[in-house]
Amino acid sequence: MELLTRGLYVLSTGLLVPVIVLLLVLFVRALLLAGRTYGAWLSRLRFRSALRPLLDRLHRDNLEALLRGADLPADPRWQPALGRLLDHGRSAAQREKALADFETACEEDLAAARSMARLGPMLGLMGTLIPMGPALVGLAVGDIAAMAENLQVAFSTTVVGLFVGAIGFAVQQAKQRWHTEALGDLEFVSGLIGERTAKPETGGPDDTQETAAENRRRAP
Repeated sequence: MELLTRGLYVLSTGLLVPVIVLLLVLFVRALLLAGRTYGAWLSRLRFRSALRPLLDRLHRDNLEALLRGADLPADPRWQPALGRLLDHGRSAAQREKALADFETACEEDLAAARSMARLGPMLGLMGTLIPMGPALVGLAVGDIAAMAENLQVAFSTTVVGLFVGAIGFAVQQAKQRWHTEALGDLEFVSGLIGERTAKPETGGPDDTQETAAENRRRAP
């Protein structure tokens, strides 16, 4: 039993260095993600300010003319999905596939932030608990310096892990709201395309005359 507990102790303390390295990597990635998200937020403000008045004037008869001629800021996911809706709008299956692909692209965009929101606190907790064993050993033998050093590592990893998790959670919430708004706009466009496709065809004068002649022939 003593051999097993000793091996478990050695294994857990050996994980401290990989945990610290992973936390540092996630910390750098969190800073980069925050910077990219800020840039995306500025681009989205310009995009939404240009798109909102366009959507207010949109209906099924001017749909393609307005959207194809619109001078909108570039959006790497929304505009390709919009192009697919306009190109294959007569097919309801194609419209559903374009919307589903857009949702998949949004989920992929959220993957990094979602991973940081979960992995940051987990690694921070591991970095907190692993040094507590050596710290307790130092306290037992009266080595206050070793105990203080291990507690310093424990608290530092906790702070870094929570910081990474907070950045990931904030970015995830912001991007999720953006993608929900963008999906709602695409569904609005898809609904207008469906209305235009389902609009009944009105018959011309010849059709009316042929229908009247057919009714006269069938009359007793």
